[in-house]
Amino acid sequence: MATYQENFFTRGPSPLARVTFFSLLAIAVMIADHRFQALDVVRFGATTILNPIEQALAWPARSLNTVTTYFRDQDSLIADKKALEEKVLSLAAEGQRAQLLAAEHKHVTTLQEANNRFQREGIIAEIIRDARNPFARKMIINRGMRDGIKSGAVVIDGVGVVGQVTNLGATSAEVTLTTEKDQSVPVMIVRNSLRAVAVGNGREGAIEIPFMPVASDILVGDALVTSGIDGVYPAGLSVGTITVVDKNPAFSFARIVAQPTSAPTHHRFVKVLLMPTSGVEKTASYPVSDIVASDSGTTTTDKFGRASDAKREAKLDAKRALRQKNEARER
Repeated sequence: MATYQENFFTRGPSPLARVTFFSLLAIAVMIADHRFQALDVVRFGATTILNPIEQALAWPARSLNTVTTYFRDQDSLIADKKALEEKVLSLAAEGQRAQLLAAEHKHVTTLQEANNRFQREGIIAEIIRDARNPFARKMIINRGMRDGIKSGAVVIDGVGVVGQVTNLGATSAEVTLTTEKDQSVPVMIVRNSLRAVAVGNGREGAIEIPFMPVASDILVGDALVTSGIDGVYPAGLSVGTITVVDKNPAFSFARIVAQPTSAPTHHRFVKVLLMPTSGVEKTASYPVSDIVASDSGTTTTDKFGRASDAKREAKLDAKRALRQKNEARER
């Protein structure tokens, strides 16, 4: 029985011998591969066979990583898009504000140039609203008596006459535009120095020159400027341009319509020219009478520097012209 068991289990090399053999074999293979590149073909074949297996085994992890990266990038792009949209809106608002500031600066610079040209101190005021009456050509500015503005002060923009201060408050003032009905401005035609009085007709964008004879030398396109004869409006301020000249022989007077130069509805700021502190202002660029006398018929000046004789003569001329017009109609 013992003999049978010995024959059944056949013993080979000992484990130590096997380890020694295979170690020496591995060292020999490494030396041969290092010195003579003997295993390059074997390595290439193994790589070719194992590469698809490696790709297949790595696909689940790579796919999961791709999906995770996609959603993470999508969230990041959405956040960046939202931030960029907010920045664009902010920059758009800043750009519009910059354009508004540039336009206001340009307008204020133009007002300053006009102020220097007519050698009259002025105060820049902001138009805060129009008059409550929609049919009145008036506006309210944010400067008043506290700022040194007086009733009757001339209001200009960068190109010409806007109107005249007609009502005062402590911190605001009412300005009547030149287009307001019965608001008059002494004017002069630049081409031939013909003097007249421009009167608003109550409609936006139009003023009229009444009581001008049909034979008057007035043409379409003639420029109107302030004549300065009343001592209130500085001479040379642009008032308007003649657009209609209707000379009907059946009437004694021509119908003359002009378009105002200024456009206060297109601006936020105007300049109020300060009134002279005395009856004589030597540096003024318009004629002011320096005669002060009693009521014995000699010319006097009122608080705005306007000659009372000039007003009286203007009223007489207007009455005389109206009488002639009525007589012409009766004929």
